[in-house]
Amino acid sequence: MLNVPSQSFPAPRSQQRVASGGRSKVPLKQGRSLMDWIRLTKSGKDLTGLKGRLIEVTEEELKKHNKKDDCWICIRGFVYNVSPYMEYHPGGEDELMRAAGSDGTELFDQVHRWVNYESMLKECLVGRMAIKPAVLKGMLPKSQVTDTLAKEGPSYPSYDWFQTDSLVTIAIYTKQKDINLDSIIVDHQNDSFRAETIIKDCLYLIHIGLSHEVQEDFSVRVVESVGKIEIVLQKKENTSWDFLGHPLKNHNSLIPRKDTGLYYRKCQLISKEDVTHDTRLFCLMLPPSTHLQVPIGQHVYLKLPITGTEIVKPYTPVSGSLLSEFKEPVLPNNKYIYFLIKIYPTGLFTPELDRLQIGDFVSVSSPEGNFKISKFQELEDLFLLAAGTGFTPMVKILNYALTDIPSLRKVKLMFFNKTEDDIIWRSQLEKLAFKDKRLDVEFVLSAPISEWNGKQGHISPALLSEFLKRNLDKSKVLVCICGPVPFTEQGVRLLHDLNFSKNEIHSFTA
Repeated sequence: MLNVPSQSFPAPRSQQRVASGGRSKVPLKQGRSLMDWIRLTKSGKDLTGLKGRLIEVTEEELKKHNKKDDCWICIRGFVYNVSPYMEYHPGGEDELMRAAGSDGTELFDQVHRWVNYESMLKECLVGRMAIKPAVLKGMLPKSQVTDTLAKEGPSYPSYDWFQTDSLVTIAIYTKQKDINLDSIIVDHQNDSFRAETIIKDCLYLIHIGLSHEVQEDFSVRVVESVGKIEIVLQKKENTSWDFLGHPLKNHNSLIPRKDTGLYYRKCQLISKEDVTHDTRLFCLMLPPSTHLQVPIGQHVYLKLPITGTEIVKPYTPVSGSLLSEFKEPVLPNNKYIYFLIKIYPTGLFTPELDRLQIGDFVSVSSPEGNFKISKFQELEDLFLLAAGTGFTPMVKILNYALTDIPSLRKVKLMFFNKTEDDIIWRSQLEKLAFKDKRLDVEFVLSAPISEWNGKQGHISPALLSEFLKRNLDKSKVLVCICGPVPFTEQGVRLLHDLNFSKNEIHSFTA
């Protein structure tokens, strides 16, 4: 709600993000861009109206500030005067007014809880809410989480540890059978050890200050049949540990994912190469002390400091290539993450990203998203509709579908672009379709040269009705769609008109 014009999955407005409805962006007036807002916050102007004082705000006082020119909003116990920000907000004034004079935490989380609002609104901070911390949004006590999730959520997980002369093993018992290497994220720096386990819609956190030093390298094993995760650390000294360590923030907690903040680690830029005239393939390397695998159809956030403000944007990682002979060697713990990113010359974030030198660092968040790989079970027909960089979520989907879905009969990709020069990985797509006869690829151009012999135009009933033909009348089908907002919204409407059910459609909205 309070940052760059994009939102978190499942929210609209970024081609790399899963969406389920959402708001529209509102055209901003001249001089009301994100950069203009940053300049205003650094101008020294009093944006709170309190002349630098911080106050405690009662619920009654908060309710009084509910007008456009006097709008206070509480987010996670902190109150901000967002009136100065109204004209700079990409979602429009009405979106902010939904939380005027109230606790907007839940609304904020629905829209894009990943936003670093503390940085974006630091000059608008009025003060803290005068309420007990227990009422604030965030981690619930174990008993409350257990009660809250008892009907629908998982059983409460647990952990233990044991050691040999040279190793320490931390065992996490999830009590779930759908756990895999994508489910666990591990980071350790110095003596701080952090392990996030994704269990349904919750996150189980182990967060410990280790009692002794360990090596950077470690291994992660998953016993899927019993839902057990083993993280094996190597001791720096072969000495016996009396205890594992001391608990850090939120240790041994099961937290609803919507109430958790994003954790970032710094990744090093290893390479970048031109894919089209305005799109680059970036390769980032995870720290040796991190285990992170981004599930298919999910995204991460990249964070960069720009003119003193941390700016965050979401992107879906891709494979290094669509073709196995071009793929990078398999590395331990999947240490490389690839991104296909379009550079907007007049933008704020992507030019800064493009200016990074090999060896520079970018902060990368833990994954998010609501795409479930279970959608592929017994799938027979897979249709992919992509426009521009809306192709990015389709990359891993294509790779997975053609190698890991035994029931699959046909995959069809319709790829919309403006010109031939805009088509990402055209040669690879054509080679892949030649190699695997289950794949059909059709390119559609909206502004082709006269020599173009392929399809032309925009997404339409005529194009889709011909393209979306099931292999069999009752075959199990999934349609994935991603592109700019108008493209996706129109596409979803057309799919419903063609009698595809809600469960047969998954949109990644730009």
